[in-house]
Amino acid sequence: MGTPQRTLGKRTARVAALAVLVALTATGCSGDEILRFGWPVGVTEQANQMRTLWTWTVVAALVVGVIVWALIFWTATFHRKKKTVDGEPEELPRQFQYNIPLELFTVIVPTIMVCVLFVFTSTTEDKVLHKDPNPDVKVQVVAFQWNWEFKYEDAGKRDAQNRPVPVKTPDGGVVSTVGSSGEIPLLVLPVGKTIQYDLLSTDVIHSFWVPEFHFKRDVFPNPDKNNQDSSFQNKIDREGSFVGRCAELCGTYHSVMNFEVRALSPDKFDQYIQLRTQVNPATGQTFTASEALTKMNCGELCTPHAVTTQPFNTDRTARTASN
Repeated sequence: MGTPQRTLGKRTARVAALAVLVALTATGCSGDEILRFGWPVGVTEQANQMRTLWTWTVVAALVVGVIVWALIFWTATFHRKKKTVDGEPEELPRQFQYNIPLELFTVIVPTIMVCVLFVFTSTTEDKVLHKDPNPDVKVQVVAFQWNWEFKYEDAGKRDAQNRPVPVKTPDGGVVSTVGSSGEIPLLVLPVGKTIQYDLLSTDVIHSFWVPEFHFKRDVFPNPDKNNQDSSFQNKIDREGSFVGRCAELCGTYHSVMNFEVRALSPDKFDQYIQLRTQVNPATGQTFTASEALTKMNCGELCTPHAVTTQPFNTDRTARTASN
């Protein structure tokens, strides 16, 4: 029969395990939701790699943490009293400062853990930051207080020699989308294609962030002159609308410097780009992003305005005075 202290310890462990199980069941979370640890569902191949690294890093940290907590609890619970020798308490408990195997263990094991973490982190970074020399689509992302402009440098058109064919508006300009105080800019992109984002700021430092990409990169002025890597690539794996934000404090209206990524199938994206190079008969001007999406009439994905965020009225006189 075990001692009362051991029985109490086993009972406490069982109660703790049961409490964790009940908590997970009560929340209704699936296994995937639990392992994401609050991260949104990724929509790119690179996002899934980032999430996998994060998940197993946290799991490893929790395992180490539980072991350390258990050892602390065990020590505090079962070693509170000195042992007795011939009815007298020991002068000092057993000492471990000259225990060579133990000291080697406490040095080597943490070193191995850090090295393993470094290897997995470095490998994931290499995959996420890898750049295809011939991406399918290239978009220049221009950030400025407090708005975004998206220019399609290469929309995926190719000639007979598989060379990029620039897409131009009727007046010879580049197909671009820019937001305003009343309209969130839409970055329309194709699914299943390698997309390169070339980032540039015209004033202060901004940051291009789409939570579902699990990736964020700062946007600097004059990146070439400062020898900065201002581009990255990814491949979106499903259609949808995803909010984008500036993640670097950039002034008064930083918090509302938003945009929306609209991911379409390749054929819908080609149709969208084709419309953006034509004149809208109703206005006599080149089709805007919202007009092109309206013309396509492809359901929810062709909603002409952002559905994940709303514009902010920067007219201070339009605000309701507080009483």
